[in-house]
Amino acid sequence: MTEVQLLIGDRDTAASSAATFVRQNPISGEVATRAAAAGADDAILAAEAAAEAFKAWSGLGPHERRKKLLRAADLLEARTPDFIAVMMDEIGSTAGWAGFNVYLAAQMLREAASMTTQVSGETIPSEIPGSLAFSIRQPVGVVLGIAPWNAPVILGVRAIAMPLACGNTVVLKASETCPATHRLIGTVLREAGLDHGVVNVLTHDAASASTIVDTLIAHRAVRRINFTGSTRVGRLIAVAAAKHLKPVLLELGGKAPLIILDDADLDAAVDAAAFGAFMNQGQICMSTERIIVDEKVADAFAQKFVAKVKALPCGDPRKGDVVLGAVVGMPTVDRVKGLVKDAVSRGAKVLLSGDAQGTIMPAVIVDHVTPEMQIFREESFGPSVSITRFKTVEDAITLANDTEYGLAAAVFGRDIARAVEVAKRIDSGMCHVNGPTVHDEAQMPFGGVKASGYGRFGGKAAVDEFTELRWITIQTTPRHYPF
Repeated sequence: MTEVQLLIGDRDTAASSAATFVRQNPISGEVATRAAAAGADDAILAAEAAAEAFKAWSGLGPHERRKKLLRAADLLEARTPDFIAVMMDEIGSTAGWAGFNVYLAAQMLREAASMTTQVSGETIPSEIPGSLAFSIRQPVGVVLGIAPWNAPVILGVRAIAMPLACGNTVVLKASETCPATHRLIGTVLREAGLDHGVVNVLTHDAASASTIVDTLIAHRAVRRINFTGSTRVGRLIAVAAAKHLKPVLLELGGKAPLIILDDADLDAAVDAAAFGAFMNQGQICMSTERIIVDEKVADAFAQKFVAKVKALPCGDPRKGDVVLGAVVGMPTVDRVKGLVKDAVSRGAKVLLSGDAQGTIMPAVIVDHVTPEMQIFREESFGPSVSITRFKTVEDAITLANDTEYGLAAAVFGRDIARAVEVAKRIDSGMCHVNGPTVHDEAQMPFGGVKASGYGRFGGKAAVDEFTELRWITIQTTPRHYPF
């Protein structure tokens, strides 16, 4: 069992109330983590510590911030075994998924480090004689980062890396599902030499989540909020931020479509679909949840796809190298079962399934799914994928867009010009031609549309999110006034 304390300023500390909570291993049920359960008072202390640290951190030169972030990336990679152990314990992760989390999170820190000298403005022509006009971008203050459990190192680091690069300080609100994983990120950043209070980490029990978030959003030092998680919670955070006129960046749920055109390379589409649907048990916001395939090639695709997925190793991730392992909890198993039951009752056909052994759940493939079925619309966030057949390309685009979500999408076809035209008409923040829906790189503008949120993580787009754009003028000659 891992014992976890809050990180506030330079202190590892218990909650002010001395309260704790536990996170159980989703496979064994044993206690994985006992963590400090922060309350509103702790949230205020964390915000104040970050506000105090902002004075020095924002004034630090870009090369100094870069050195510290690069050191953090190296230290993060060095702690890969620790992150693997704690992710397997808290969320039932496979070793491969946990290791990839650390790898990509380290790249995010390195990308953020490279952006410290890219927080730039521009000169702007002025109508006023002798007026030198220009814009600059400046850090905003304290940034609240709220990260989920499903890719905890990637998304925990993403919540804080670019804010830090831009000169802000942060409070990371850890997920109650993986408190030790998120707290370890704070430990690494402190070891990298970030000043006291630059990064603060709050762990809390489920009942206190809304109190912690509301307290931090309301705090006058907090100037930006970023949240990755469900659309339901994202809406609540957006409303709370709006009350205080504070900008918020939201990356929310998804129901990613993968369109397979009649000229697609089916083997390549099968590989991408299997990866996109079942990486991390389908517990990724970009997971391929809907395969939309031309009826002329649907049977051939389905046969190849089932054969591919059936061969994927499935079992307890603690006992060997598996692709399909444990989901985060029994509610996921029940949700997927309910979606499949509804689809079958409406005429769908199950091509592949199996009995879950507790939270260890095999892949589920459901064919002949229509928009009237719940599995077509509701985010499963589990190891299940639906197949829907279409007659025309227009039908495919209509089906792809027939969802409240708009995060990731993919299109497969050998005629690249046609595939790109289809991609341009899909309502999504990201679309990949002849590639999987699950695709993330640190330098890319990552985010969605519609109920998948707004704003962009990554690269120059993230600089815009976490800085204030200011207009400054210098009058270099005497100015004429009308009176």
